[in-house]
This record gives sequence, C-alpha cells and structure tokens, in this order.
Amino acid sequence: MGRKVTLFTGQWADLPLAELGAKASGWGYDGLELACWGDHFSVREAETGGASYFEGVRERLGGLGCWAISNHLVGQAVCDPIDERHRSIVPEYVWGDGEPEGVRRRAAEEMKATARAAAAFGVDVVNGFTGSSVWHKLYFFPPTGDAEIERGYGDFAERWGPILDEFEACGVRFALEVHPTEIAYDIHTAERALAAVNDHPAFGFNFDPSHLVWQGIDPVKFIDRFADRIFHVHMKDAATTLDGTSGVLGSHLGFGDARRGWDFRSVGRGDVDFDGVIRALNRARYAGPLSVEWEDAGMDREHGAQESCEYVRGIDFPPSGRAFDAAFDGEAQ
Repeated sequence: MGRKVTLFTGQWADLPLAELGAKASGWGYDGLELACWGDHFSVREAETGGASYFEGVRERLGGLGCWAISNHLVGQAVCDPIDERHRSIVPEYVWGDGEPEGVRRRAAEEMKATARAAAAFGVDVVNGFTGSSVWHKLYFFPPTGDAEIERGYGDFAERWGPILDEFEACGVRFALEVHPTEIAYDIHTAERALAAVNDHPAFGFNFDPSHLVWQGIDPVKFIDRFADRIFHVHMKDAATTLDGTSGVLGSHLGFGDARRGWDFRSVGRGDVDFDGVIRALNRARYAGPLSVEWEDAGMDREHGAQESCEYVRGIDFPPSGRAFDAAFDGEAQ
C-alpha cells in the first residue's frame, strides 16, 4: 500500500471540521493534516479538555486519520518583527497587548503547548513556521554585514532552542516549512538553520516543493541534501509566469493576479517535477503522508482538492526491492 494521502486543512478553516471531514472522505483522502485554527484543532482546548476534547476531534474527523498537526501562524510570531499583520493570524491570548516582545514570548509558549497537545493526541509531527528577524534583509542594502545576519540565526536558536527541547521531551518533531519569510527558505539557509540549533534532533523540515521551484531551486536536490530531516511532505505546485514585465519577487501583486511572475497551482499543473520528487522521497526512505496543500486562485477548490487527491495517489509508487535486470542473472535465480 502506498503512502497515506492527506489534505492540509489550513486553507479550509472557514468550514467546520465535521463538514470538511465528510467532503475529504468523499474525495478519497485517507486523512487530514489539522491546522491549529478555525475549529479544526485548538491547542488551548487540548490542554484544558484532555481526552474528551480529543475524542470530539476524532469524531469530527469521521473515520479519517491524522498524522500531523500544523501551527504555522503562531510559529511565525516567535522570531518575527511584530506588527499589526500578526494580530490577524495569532489567537487573542497570544497577541495580548501587542507589545512585540510579549507576543514573541507568548507565541513561544504556545508552540511548546502545541508539542504537548500533539503528543497527547497521538501525533508525532507538528508542521509550522519559525518567523525570522532577518528575512527582510535578504537584499543586503543598505549594506548588511554577515555579523548582522548571524545575530538573526542566533536569535532563532535562542528562541527556538527551548521550544525544540520541549518537542524532544514530548517525543514530537517540529517540521519547518522552508519558505520565504522564514529563517530557512532555500538549501543554504536550511543548512544554516540546522547548524544554528546544533542539528537538534527535533528539528527538521516539512518539504514543500512549491516554495522552492519558483526561486529556481531544485526540490529534488533539497530532498537529497536533507534526506534524514524530511519529517513531513506537502504536495503543492507553483508555476513561473515571467513575461518580461514582472519578476519572482511578486511585484506587490496579490496571489491570483495574472501580472505576477509566479503563482501557486493545483498539484500537477505547475512546474514541479513530481516524478523526481517521489523518486527522491523513495531514496530518502520517507514513509509518511503526502499531504495536499491546495492553493490555486484560478480553480474551484473542491474540484482542485478531488483532482489533487487522484493525482497524488496516481503518481506515488514504492521503491524497487530488486534490480530491474535481476531476471537475467542465472546465478540469482
């Protein structure tokens, strides 16, 4: 049997979990990757409600499995320079009075609580973001020395080290979705992030090729480089649409604007070489779920979710257990 095919619920948080679970089951999914927003999974209710809360979540899943939960939004606030944008994505009790350092501290505590909630729910992977105090300095002008960037990685290590220790104590792994605006957004910065936390055993990656391909990064090379740190996989596509008037920085144009130099696509309809991805995951011996994160501004999402499930199931295959030409070897027969 192939890997489980799941649907990340982050883009579906407007729907009650029970309704989404019924839809996803009908589309053919094996399970859901639960977002910690909407009514899909609440860290605070998990801590206060205990077993009865988890029973309710399982009931709303309607028989679907769950192998990962995701707390991208709170994780973003751990290292970010905080502004009004963050107020819209974190719970009110994390935002508090909005004082930036207080928000960062409360976000860090919420991520520790997420590890405990995941462990109690029986899930051993939490996906998410880390935020970054230096991402916005990527162009290096005004002149930005390496010492300033190094301080950013030091800030990441200082804030996330205790969080990762809590994850390890709970038997849960944190999978950073390598992504622009995070402490790691390509292969070199992922290496630097790992080094900053001394290769912490609880720190790895939620591999998502859609965030790499438009940057010109080969997703297969990412898997091969971090084979032992691929804790989870998002199946999402993107396409570059460069026409000589825009670039990969997005031109301050929203997703779905036809003038953008790149945009997300439904799985299989963009530039990602998913055959290469599956072969690389097989080399890495990745056996976890393939979780569809559906984003395509030009397509009905229910059509896209069902199409994506069918596509992912159709392209997945197990590695070979023998050489293809073994039948020609008389001594081996």
